Amino acid sequence: MYKTSGIYALIPARSGSKGVPDKNIKPLGGHPLIAYSIKAAQQTKSVERVIVSTDSEKYAAIARSYGAEAPFIRPEELAGDNSTDYDWVKHTLDWLAKKENNVPSLIAHLRPTTPFRDPEVVEEGIQYLNSESDATALRSVQEMSQTAYKCFQKESKYLACMCTGSPNLDEGNVPRQNYLVTYEANGHIDVLRSDFILKNPEKIHGNKVLAFITQNTSDVDSEEDFKYLEYEVSRYPDLFDRLFHPKDA
Repeated sequence: MYKTSGIYALIPARSGSKGVPDKNIKPLGGHPLIAYSIKAAQQTKSVERVIVSTDSEKYAAIARSYGAEAPFIRPEELAGDNSTDYDWVKHTLDWLAKKENNVPSLIAHLRPTTPFRDPEVVEEGIQYLNSESDATALRSVQEMSQTAYKCFQKESKYLACMCTGSPNLDEGNVPRQNYLVTYEANGHIDVLRSDFILKNPEKIHGNKVLAFITQNTSDVDSEEDFKYLEYEVSRYPDLFDRLFHPKDA
């Protein structure tokens, strides 16, 4: 039986991106995209290990060059367009349990596509879940600029209110302040419990997920997104220099 101890950062980096080829290693401000998540994890106080799950030897070598571990190559069948987060997380935990007889108690799941993180915020998220024993996981979210209650869906050629399914749009034509605030995931950090994942097939979050509200973060999904992120790097050079060259290093 495996032991459960420690806090690890797990970073997924499959090589099959179609929207932006080789997105996870595309240069941004002189460093591959994945390096930003690695460096943020390394500077998070409670994170003991930083492990990258990738299906590419090339990606693994890049991850190692920035100080992360890439102790295995993810099977191709777990790195396709239809693969889920559960697939690669479970594979990582199974590998650790088999090869090292230990899995982390908590996982900081850091997506490379959200490169601009403050390690102190990552630490705050970890400690928040650590302090809430009844919670099954934590997910970072941000307030939506427009409440989801004001959104529409299309039925045939007509619009309907998304939340009610009603085609009577006048019912929803009230001030947004009348609706609840809604949130969207922003990829800053998920904190997961290994025991929960290993005991609940196909689940990584569960039904008691803490809302960890963070500021809006920049996400990468297109070439245009990269251009904007390059602008952000040029606008705040000290912030990114601090990430790659911490003062106490």
